[in-house]
Order: sequence, then structure tokens, then C-alpha cells
Amino acid sequence: QEWKNTFATWNPQDFCNISKIILPTSTYWSPPIFILERVNGQNSNLDYMVVMHNGSFNSTQPFQVTLTCSLMILKFPFDTQTCNLSIASFLYPAVSDLVMKTRRSSAEMMKDSQSYFLTDGEWKFTNLSIIEYMEQLDDEQFSVVTYMISMERRPTLYILNLILPTCALYLLDMAVLFGPSSLEEKISFQIAIILGSSMLAVILNNILPTSSNKPPVIGTH
Repeated sequence: QEWKNTFATWNPQDFCNISKIILPTSTYWSPPIFILERVNGQNSNLDYMVVMHNGSFNSTQPFQVTLTCSLMILKFPFDTQTCNLSIASFLYPAVSDLVMKTRRSSAEMMKDSQSYFLTDGEWKFTNLSIIEYMEQLDDEQFSVVTYMISMERRPTLYILNLILPTCALYLLDMAVLFGPSSLEEKISFQIAIILGSSMLAVILNNILPTSSNKPPVIGTH
């Protein structure tokens, strides 16, 4: 966070060429920022800010949060999810007191985010968009900055453990059904295939996401 306070300026030549100082965050006013989608989190202990001689304040506070996000899993496991991270301050109206602006563009933030997101897990970071707008609340407008984060699911694990075995069972079912085997052998094979399909259905029920209005296509067939 960066902001300016015209009342906190000084001439470095009058103070041994000191151009910046580090003070506790509680020493001066700082903008109270809220994350609208936040449900849980852990704040950092870096409660300090840098004050420049021209009245510029710089506060960096890294912290980890858990956000709410609506999932659309109709195309699971080939789905792409977009989650919002909205930063606002509903204590100061934007018209007279506080307006928030992003210092860097979406492309710069995207590059930095890709360098931080080094995990090779289930999700792949694909895009980051920034929207600045005014939120109307109780006849007043408040400044809001929303980061739209797009993540693409890596389907390799689901293809190997779910889709390929399911296709193999269906192919085996067709081969047994139209094969030259006797009726007793076909019945035995069909029972084995039904048991295998039941096991895959149990596995599918355990790994499918449940937080969606529409069930995935793979779970309806």
C-alpha cells in the first residue's frame, strides 16, 4: 500500500540527510482495507511502514487468506475457474475521502503472480485481470479493486485414474456382449464389469467437487 500525507514532510538536509524512516503502523493513519471474499486468514507480524521525506507512506503486509469462490464444474476435469479477490474500504467514501488505484497493470501483476505460483499441483495459473469500480452502499459510493484470478485444472490424474478405466470397461462390455462366448461366460463377464463400474462410481463420487449448481457431465453418464 502506498499513499501520501502532506503533513508528514521534512527537509533531509535539516535532519542529517535522513530521507526515510521506519515507524510502527499504529504511529500514523493507514487505510483500513478489507477483502470481501475472505472467510479465514492469517495476518503477518510486519506492523511497520516506511515514511519518505516527501510524505510518501509505504506499507507491506504479506498474509495468507482463504476465499470463497463459486465453482462451475460442468466440464470437470477440463474446467477453468475464475475467482475474485475484492479489496475495499467501507469506512471512507470514495467521493470525498478515499479512492484506491492499482500501481501496476494487469500484465505486470500477471508476470509477478506466475513467478510466485511455482507449485506443480492440480491447478495452473492462467490469467489475472484487474477491475476498478465504485460500489454503491447506503447512498454513498466506495472504491473497490477486484482481482479476477483464472485457474485451469490439470486433468492428467483424472484421465489416468478415471476416464481411461471407464472407457476400458465400456469397450470390454461391448466386446463381451457381441463376442462369440457362451451365455454363461457372458453373464460372468457382465457381473465382473458391473462390479468394476460400481467401484469406479464410488471413486468418482469421492473425487467430484460438490460446490456447484450444475453437476459435471462426467458424473451424469
